[in-house]
Amino acid sequence: MSTHAAARVAAPTRREQILREAARLFAERGFHGVGVDEIGAAVGISGPGLYRHFPGKDAMLAELLVGISERLLAGGRLRVTEDGAFRGGSPDALLDALIEGHIDFALDDRPLITLHDRELDRLRDTDRKRVRQLQRQYVEVWVGVVRALYPALAESEARVTVHAVFGLLNSTPHLTRPEALPDRTATAALLHRLARGAFEAAAS
Repeated sequence: MSTHAAARVAAPTRREQILREAARLFAERGFHGVGVDEIGAAVGISGPGLYRHFPGKDAMLAELLVGISERLLAGGRLRVTEDGAFRGGSPDALLDALIEGHIDFALDDRPLITLHDRELDRLRDTDRKRVRQLQRQYVEVWVGVVRALYPALAESEARVTVHAVFGLLNSTPHLTRPEALPDRTATAALLHRLARGAFEAAAS
């Protein structure tokens, strides 16, 4: 495949562009602080044109929050399991892979973390329950790896520690100044050390 063909394949769809800009605007100004026209302007189409892709802002919010929960779970399972069993490699390496995947999310999808914190309760009950179900399943992927690495750690303690590590990694949107973050590579390495340190502390 040529470079130009690869670029065409990798280019985001209009629907993906709409979701990306909606996430950014909702995170910056709140769900009710953003109109359909503003989202449309951000992607170069009229506000009414958005309705060819989504029935409304509520549908955008649901797809954003359910979608990222689905992607986190699928990514976690892909890193850890194969045919229902742990992939080859040590639990230590599997935990590193999970941490690296979540750090990518924490650094690259910060608006979605803000949206989850602020707007989850705006979802319909069915969508909110779906998000919670996906999140519980994602936690259990981590718990399985953590207990394989630290078998003396009680299941309840492993689960609490996983939630605490998520809180640590998901803290990046709450830094008050963008320049408070070092460059991406250094930030990812720091977050990784902190996450591993939390698990080591729990196990000790």
